[in-house]
Amino acid sequence: MTKIFRYLKESKLAVVAIVLLLVIQATCDLALPQYTSNIVDVGIQQGGIANVAPDKMRAETLDHLCLFLDSKEEEIVRGSYTLNQEGIYKLNTSDKEKIDELNSILGIPMVMISSMQESASKVDTSNNQNAMMQQEVAIDVSQLQMMLDSGRITKDQILEMKEQALEGFGDLSESIISQKAILFVKSEYEAMGVDMGKLQTHYLLGAGAKMLGLSIIMMITTIIVGFLAARTAAKIGMNLRGRVFKKVISFSNNEMDQFSTASLITRSTNDIQQVQMVIVMMLRLVAYAPILGIGGIIKVANTRTGMGWIIGVAVGVIILVVGVLMSIAMPKFKQMQTLVDKLNLVSREILTGIPVIRAFSREKFEEKRFDGANRELMSTQLFTNRVMTFMMPLMMLIMNAITVLIVWVGANGIDLGNLQVGDMMAFITYTMQIVMSFLMITMISVMLPRAGVAANRIDEVLNTESTILDPKVNKDDTRSVFEGVVSFEDVSFRYPGANEDALEHLSFTAKPGQTTAIIGSTGCGKSTLIHLIPRFYDVTSGRITIDGVDIRDLSQEKLRSLLGFVPQKGLLFSGDIESNIKFGGEHISDEAMKEAAAISQATEFIEAKPDQYKSSIAQGGSNVSGGQKQRLSIARAVAKSPKVFLFDDSFSALDYKTDVVLRKALNEKISDATVIIVAQRISTILHADQIIVLDEGKIVGIGTHDALLESCEAYREIAKSQLSEAELKGGRA
Repeated sequence: MTKIFRYLKESKLAVVAIVLLLVIQATCDLALPQYTSNIVDVGIQQGGIANVAPDKMRAETLDHLCLFLDSKEEEIVRGSYTLNQEGIYKLNTSDKEKIDELNSILGIPMVMISSMQESASKVDTSNNQNAMMQQEVAIDVSQLQMMLDSGRITKDQILEMKEQALEGFGDLSESIISQKAILFVKSEYEAMGVDMGKLQTHYLLGAGAKMLGLSIIMMITTIIVGFLAARTAAKIGMNLRGRVFKKVISFSNNEMDQFSTASLITRSTNDIQQVQMVIVMMLRLVAYAPILGIGGIIKVANTRTGMGWIIGVAVGVIILVVGVLMSIAMPKFKQMQTLVDKLNLVSREILTGIPVIRAFSREKFEEKRFDGANRELMSTQLFTNRVMTFMMPLMMLIMNAITVLIVWVGANGIDLGNLQVGDMMAFITYTMQIVMSFLMITMISVMLPRAGVAANRIDEVLNTESTILDPKVNKDDTRSVFEGVVSFEDVSFRYPGANEDALEHLSFTAKPGQTTAIIGSTGCGKSTLIHLIPRFYDVTSGRITIDGVDIRDLSQEKLRSLLGFVPQKGLLFSGDIESNIKFGGEHISDEAMKEAAAISQATEFIEAKPDQYKSSIAQGGSNVSGGQKQRLSIARAVAKSPKVFLFDDSFSALDYKTDVVLRKALNEKISDATVIIVAQRISTILHADQIIVLDEGKIVGIGTHDALLESCEAYREIAKSQLSEAELKGGRA
C-alpha cells in the first residue's frame, strides 16, 4: 500500500482535484436522503408546510399565540412578523437559525391552542347541567383572551397553565409536537383561503427539482472523477513502465541473470497493470468511501432516531467477515504473481523452442509441463475467487438484515410517536450508504493484496542497483580522438557466486589496423573475454584500457560509441533492413548503409527483394536465414564506423566462400580499426596479425598462425582437428 501511495505522489494535483470532487459528490449524495425524508414527512404528510412558524397568519392568531409566550419570546415573534395593509402578519426573515428558533417557540403554544379548541368543540350542549360543568373545564382561546383583558386571569397564570400542559404532554417527541403544530398552521392557511393543493404541489416540485439538480451535479462529478482517475492511473502506469524499462536497459548481464526474461516481462506488463487498476479503484472508491461513511455517520447522528447502535453492529460484523475472508485468501494472493511468472517462463521456453521440441517429439511432455503450470495458477485463482465469492452474498445478507432491523425498531418508534416515517427512510438510506462505504473498501481489499505484491515486484526491479556504473567524474568523456588501442592488463574475472575465476591474469594488446583473434576449446572463456570490453561485466581484478584510459573511467555511452559489437547469435529487430543497419545512430547515411551491406556481403540478397532496404524484418529476424541474419548484424556494426570491432564468433553461420570474401572486404575497408575476433574455425583467423589461445581461462599462447603451430600445443591440437596436412605445412585457406 505504501508503495502505491508513493506512486500517487507523482500526481498530487490530480489527486487533490479528485478528492475535492469526491467531497462535492458525497455532499450531494448525502443530501438526497434528507430530501426524500422531507418529501414524505413535509410534502405528503404535512401538505407542503415545512416550518411550524407560518409564512403568514392573521392578527388574532398572532395575539392568541402570544398569550402563551413570555415577554422575551413575544418580542422575538412579533419582531419576526410584519403587518401588511390587509391585516395579515408576514414572516420577514429567511434566516434558518431564526426560523428554527421561531419553530421551537411557537410549537407548544400552537399545540395548546389546538387542544383547547378541540376540548371546547366537544362540550355536550344537550344537557344544560353537563354543558355548564364541561364549560368550566373547556376554555376557548378567545375566552382566555377576554379573561386576560378583563383582569380575571394574569399572564403568569397563563404561563403556569403552559407549564402544566407541558407536563401533561409527557414524552411526546419534538417531531410529534411539530406535526400537531403543523396541523394548526394548515388550518390557519385554510382560514386565510390559501390553496393547500397548490402549496403542496409547489413544495414537491421544488424538492424534486433540487434532487434532480443534485443528481446532475453528482453525475458530472462522477464523470470528471472517472476521467481524472483513469488519466492519473494511466500516467502512473506509463511512468512505471518507462522507469522499469530504463532500469532494465541499464542492467549489466549480472543483474539480467537475477531476473528471468519472463519475470521482467510480467513485471513490466501484468504487475504494472495490477497497480494501475488498483489506483483507479482507489481514487474512485477508496477515497470516496471514508468521505461518504463519515458524512453518513454525521447525518445519522443528526437524525436523533436512537438507532445509531445498529450502525455499530453492522460495521463490526462487516469488519469481522472481511477479516476472516482476507486472512484465508491473503497467502494465495501473494503466491499468484509468482505463478504467473512461472507460466510465462514455461510459455516462453516452449514457444522459442518449438523446432527442437518437434525434432525430439517432445510435444506431449511440454504439453504436460505447460498444463501443470497452468493448472497450478488456475487452482490458486479458483481458491481465491471461491473465498471472495462469499463476500458479496454475505454483504448483501448483512445489508438486508440491517434494513429489516431498522424497519422493526423504527416501526416501534413510529407507533410510540417518537419517529416519523420519512426519518426512518432517511436513516435506512444513510445506514446503507455507511455500509456501502465499507463494502467499497471491502471490494478494493480483494485487489489490494495482489497489487501490493505487484508493487513490491516492481520496486524490486527499480531498487536493484546495477553493478556497472558510470564514473562520478567522466574526465575522459570530453576526449574526441581515440585510436582504438585495446589493452588487457593482468585481467581476471569471476562470475558472481562462482568459486573460481573464469579468466585468469590475461595481458595482451590489440592495435588499430591489426586483427586480434581469440580461439580455444569450448568453455575456455572466449565470449566472456570479449564481453568484458563493452562492460557487459566488469573485471574482478586488473584493468582494460582503450588508448591507455581505463574503460571504467569512461561513461558507458562513450565507451560503447567506440565499439562495433557483433554477437555470437545474430539478433535483428522488427522493422526493415534499413532500420536494422542504421541501428547505430541517426548519423548513418544511406551511402554508409549501402557500403556496410556491401562489405558484409549482404547486398546480393537485399537487392533481390522487391522492397530492397525497405523490406520488412520480423521480430528477432525470423523471416531471414541464419547467414543473412549474421551478415546484417555485421553490416550494422560496420555502418557505425567504430574504432574497435568485436566479432563474437560472428562468422559461424557463413559458408566458406562468403566467409573468405567478407573477411577480405573487412580488411580492405576497415584497415584503420582494431578488430578482435572470437572464432571456432581456424580458417577464419589464419590471416590474423595476432592469435590468442585460451585454455581454461588462461592464455597459453600468443602469436601468428605459423608461430603458434610451432610453439603452442593447444593451438596445434585445434589446428590438427580442423586443417589438412597440406594446410598445416603452410597452405592458406
